[in-house]
Amino acid sequence: MPKILLEMKNITKEFPGVKALKNVNFQVEEGEIHALVGENGAGKSTLMKVLSGIHPYGSYEGDVIYDGQVCKFTQIKDSEKKGIVIIHQELALIPEMTIGENMYLGNEQGHKFAINWNKTYFEADKYLKMVGLEESSKVQVKNIGTGKQQLVEIAKALAKNARLLILDEPTSSLNEEDSRALLDLMLNFKKQGMTMIIITHKLNEVAYVADKITVLRDGATIETIDNRGAERVSEARIIKGMVGRELTNRFPKREGVKIGDVEMEIKNWTVHHPQYVERKVVDDVSMYVRKGEVVGIYGLMGAGRTELAMSIFGHSYGTNFSGELYLNGKPIKMGKNASDAIKQKIAYVTEDRKGNGLVLSQSVKVNTSLANLQAISNKSVIDADKEYAVAEEYRDKLLIKTPSVEQLVGNLSGGNQQKVLLAKWMFAEPDILMLDEPTRGIDVGAKYEIYCIINELAAAGKCVILISSELPEVLGMSDRIYIMNEAKIIKEMKTEDATQENIMEAILASERKHDNE
Repeated sequence: MPKILLEMKNITKEFPGVKALKNVNFQVEEGEIHALVGENGAGKSTLMKVLSGIHPYGSYEGDVIYDGQVCKFTQIKDSEKKGIVIIHQELALIPEMTIGENMYLGNEQGHKFAINWNKTYFEADKYLKMVGLEESSKVQVKNIGTGKQQLVEIAKALAKNARLLILDEPTSSLNEEDSRALLDLMLNFKKQGMTMIIITHKLNEVAYVADKITVLRDGATIETIDNRGAERVSEARIIKGMVGRELTNRFPKREGVKIGDVEMEIKNWTVHHPQYVERKVVDDVSMYVRKGEVVGIYGLMGAGRTELAMSIFGHSYGTNFSGELYLNGKPIKMGKNASDAIKQKIAYVTEDRKGNGLVLSQSVKVNTSLANLQAISNKSVIDADKEYAVAEEYRDKLLIKTPSVEQLVGNLSGGNQQKVLLAKWMFAEPDILMLDEPTRGIDVGAKYEIYCIINELAAAGKCVILISSELPEVLGMSDRIYIMNEAKIIKEMKTEDATQENIMEAILASERKHDNE
């Protein structure tokens, strides 16, 4: 009989006006990988914050029983002493510090007044080797990619003698290759006896690594599914538990599609890196998008997709710009800030909603109107009633789940934050909307709602550029697809001619050609 390492019994957690957890029960066996799934706002992260002591004992009802003992954690250090280590979705690394310094920050090696740097870097290198990262621990974090930074976080957890490792959306910012490598690393840790809890919206990953799957919905435990049989649990089965119904079509059909004339075109668009000016981040790119069309841009991490979109959006990224931009057939000289792009009816929905897209300390109301303040102002004075009415309109239109438009955006779930970000740019009434990873880190139900919004925008004659790391999303939503690699567009495909296989083959062929040059 497997040992129960963790049991959370009748956990109830309330915030002002919201009951986030309602008598949740959750068990994890020693040595298993246990997936915790549910829609945004289901209570997954709140439950893990209770476990780790971020929500301290006394702020919730119920019991946390770990290794047979009732635990009363009042801070995260209490849970870490027991070997419970959580890795959050937003990586907690300091870019200007070395890998070794980051790994032992707050857990310095040596005496009280003298850090032993030789021991620090020796120990750090040992744990980096365990996670398969062949980097010196003396390298600064800013000089390694996101995939490697995720491995640093895992190495940092191992350095704290993790016995129960909690990974919150560990692959949300990784490409498919790095994601699979991380999942295989988890399976290897399981063989060595480590216990893990994974929170993710990528259900194919759940089916691949999880021994058991616990589903939360509206703050309550719905079921725990055993995934250790010969046949792995289907994504459709998991979705049914999450949303309470079958979701037979992951991508809504486009009705009455009418694609018009070319709205925007760029020719020979080239952009250089802002610091390393000799390096091109966008290299001689030419592309176009028509009214009512959804154009997908796909490429592996570092291909130049985000750099392309941001450079079009008022030269928001890069330096030494060259090339031509046309709107409705007329050449446009783009200014050097986002305001100029907004005046030209171009909008960019950033992939980093928390860092660059939203003001988390402000309300839904304030965030909704940010990109178009003149529309709710009279002689530079904001009309509070008009601002409130606009926020209410978009809350209803986009089905944003919030008790009030006065609610702080930072208190909303990821899916609802993403809808507020969309509302902000829809209120700016753009003709061209560039969406960069619009469904990253959100659940299947919220994804479907955002896909419906995209289709409605296209049906209204808007141009939509969809940048995504998820191939099924690009294939399911786009009319045409541009494939990027090494800062260039290497191929254009009609969606009916595109498959995951031939898209990846085009990228691999491009890399082989690049290696031979």
